[in-house]
Amino acid sequence: MEAVIGLLLMLLGVSHGVETYCDGRINGAQCYGALGGTVVLRLMDSTSGIHKYQWVKNKTVILIRRNDKFITNLLETRSSFTPSDGTFRISNLSRTDAGEYSLTIYETSGRVLDPQILQLNIQAPVSSVLLVAECLSQGEMRVSCSSEGGDSPQYSWTLDGHTLTDAQLLSGNKDSNTITLRQDISGQLVCSVSNHVSQVSKEEAMSTCGFIFIDCISNGTHISQWVFEANNTLCVESTTARIFTTEGKEPGMTMITVTEVSTVESLLICGLRTAVMILILIGIAVYFIWKKKKYEKAEGSAVPVEMDYENSVVMVEVRSSASEL
Repeated sequence: MEAVIGLLLMLLGVSHGVETYCDGRINGAQCYGALGGTVVLRLMDSTSGIHKYQWVKNKTVILIRRNDKFITNLLETRSSFTPSDGTFRISNLSRTDAGEYSLTIYETSGRVLDPQILQLNIQAPVSSVLLVAECLSQGEMRVSCSSEGGDSPQYSWTLDGHTLTDAQLLSGNKDSNTITLRQDISGQLVCSVSNHVSQVSKEEAMSTCGFIFIDCISNGTHISQWVFEANNTLCVESTTARIFTTEGKEPGMTMITVTEVSTVESLLICGLRTAVMILILIGIAVYFIWKKKKYEKAEGSAVPVEMDYENSVVMVEVRSSASEL
C-alpha cells in the first residue's frame, strides 16, 4: 500500500509543472496534455473583431464569452484566457478533460465561422527509466529498459551518441524495450522513453561479457565458436604458441583467429633457416676462392719467357768450327 501511495506521489510530482502547447486554430488538431500538468491551447489569433464565441466539449458548453466577458466558464477555477493572442490555459489536468472540443466564433459583422475541432488527449508522463543488462550463454548481452508511469511509451536506443544499427543487434530492434547486443559490442548505451508529454533517458556504460571468437584447427578438428576467454581451453596447449589476428567476420562482429604453431616445429624451422644461410655463405666463400685462383693462374701464363741469346750464339759457333775441322 505504501509503495502504491509513493508511486502516485512521485507521478504527481513529475506531472506538476509539465506544460504542453497546441495550436487549436488548425481544424482537427491532436493536442496532448500531461496528467496533473498544464496545456496551453491557441484557439484564435486574437479576440479583435469577435463578438462572441463558445467552446463545447461533447455537446457540453464549457465556456461562452461575449464582448470580452465570460458568460459561462466551467473551468474557471483552473483556467485563464489571454485575449491578445487567443490562448486558453487549463491547469491541473485530469483524465476527464480528454475529449473532442468544438469552437464556434461569431464575428461582429454577424458572420458565423465554421466550427474548429480539436481532440485533447491526456497522458501520464514518464517518471523514471531503469536499465537491466545480463550476459547470455554465448556472450550476447540482453538489455531491458523499463519505465515508471507513462502512457503509450515509445523506446529508442543510442550507442556512443549514434542510433543502434541492425548490425549491432542479434535480436530485437531499436524501437523495442528489450534488445540483444552482439558479443563484441560495448560503449555508452542510452535508452530513451518518451510519449507526447515527456521524455526520460537512462545511460549506462556497457562492456562485453568477456567472450572471444575462436577459429582454429586443433587435432584435425575445425573449431569456430564464441568462448569465455577466462575459462577457454580450446586451441590452447602448454607447448603451443598462439598467434592472434583480428579480422572482421561480418558487420558488427570481431573474430579472433587462433593459429597454432608447436614449439618443436618452430625450432625445426629456425634450424633449417640457419643451415640454409650457412650453406649459402660457404658457397659464396668457395666461389670467391675459386675465382681468385683462376685469376692468379691466368696472370702466370701471361708472363713472357726470356731467352739467353748469348749462349745460343756461342753454341752455333762451336758447331760450325767442328764441321770445318
